[in-house]
Amino acid sequence: MVAEALQRLYERIHEVCIRVGRDPGEVRLMGVSKFHERDALEEAWEGGLRLFGENRVQEAVRKFSGFKQDHPGTELHMIGSLQRNKARAAAALFDCIQSVDRDELISELGTLTLKKEQPLMVLLELHTGEASKAGYSGVEHLFRATERVLQFPNLAIRGLMTMAPFTEDREIIRGSFRSLVSARDQLQVRFPDSDWSCLSMGMSNDFEIALEEGATLLRIGTALFGERRP
Repeated sequence: MVAEALQRLYERIHEVCIRVGRDPGEVRLMGVSKFHERDALEEAWEGGLRLFGENRVQEAVRKFSGFKQDHPGTELHMIGSLQRNKARAAAALFDCIQSVDRDELISELGTLTLKKEQPLMVLLELHTGEASKAGYSGVEHLFRATERVLQFPNLAIRGLMTMAPFTEDREIIRGSFRSLVSARDQLQVRFPDSDWSCLSMGMSNDFEIALEEGATLLRIGTALFGERRP
């Protein structure tokens, strides 16, 4: 079931990219595996998926500590809100923290990774949705956050992330994604030596709009693994 869903997703991504004149090869698909167990991960892996995302540190440690050892090449991203008291475990397990949403977290991760062999990739999260969602509130805040990240040699900026509002209004969703693209463009001008290639936006309900607006990483849960089991 998961392998079939994965193939359908690849086909839809390819169709949208061709329609809007994009190279499908520049888009990465992440499987958001929250509440799904190892059998689902195994099936996704067998289908060719190598990029996974988790919302909770404890769940990720339980599922992926062994999985990553048994499946070399697995890349794991933290996409949920990260508390400082979980930062040490997150820095040890995850290859990338997408949900970097405040300066205190940057400092914590930067300090924890000073002696890390491989740099920890980070995405800065921009708030473009509901008031309850996390993220930096504007480009000026992203400028300051970038300056702070650059103070730590083992933090590597790779781009930006956002969550669109949960709504059926496609124009509101599209506006959210366009805000992220605009922020990326301004950051590229301000920090031309940094890597802003990753635009993590788009989930199961809105990823085709995200592709139309320039997403390079899609975070797909339900459309790949099915409904979550609480």
